[in-house]
Amino acid sequence: MNRAALRPRVAALRVRTAFRPRTAAPEPPAEAEPARRSRWARSGKRVKSGGARRDGRRPLPLPLRLLAMLFAFVFMVAFAVVLARLTLEPSPASESLVHSNLRPGRSLRAYLDQPELRDAVKQIGGNLLLGVPFGVLVPVLAPRARGLLRVLLLTATVMLLVEFAQGALVTGRAFDVDDVILNTTGALIGYLLAGRRLGRAVHARERRV
Repeated sequence: MNRAALRPRVAALRVRTAFRPRTAAPEPPAEAEPARRSRWARSGKRVKSGGARRDGRRPLPLPLRLLAMLFAFVFMVAFAVVLARLTLEPSPASESLVHSNLRPGRSLRAYLDQPELRDAVKQIGGNLLLGVPFGVLVPVLAPRARGLLRVLLLTATVMLLVEFAQGALVTGRAFDVDDVILNTTGALIGYLLAGRRLGRAVHARERRV
């Protein structure tokens, strides 16, 4: 066939291919995206709800809470009786030996300078033990005083009153600021060891997410 006769056909094919509409890529179905989003939303809700269950604490039922506070009150009263007998009982034999101490650390050095280590442990350990029940029982007995600073402040206030009573009213007793420091330190130890956990267990608050 002649080349001149083929040229019009080739030109016609080129025109057709140039104006042929291009086929677009298939689009994903419209329902896939909402379904994916709903799946992510459900998983997010599950994570949030799971986090709330892990972080939140269920408070004790009211009868158990009242029972725990009653036991704490009984122990606190018993401790107050023991504290009064140990600190407010007159000691006429030691009247000429005791002196008031308003300088922090003075009595501690005197305790540590004693020849018998047992005497130093008895003086320092006894004052520390007198403060431990405050750190353990106050967070259970008084929900508003569960914080560390409040427990220490309450302990220091009570012990200051006891020391003032010793120095002013009891024969053979004297005010000693180091006793207040040791008692407050004992309350700190009791709070860190048990009081904080007991207070949170009895008066836990459920967190909301």
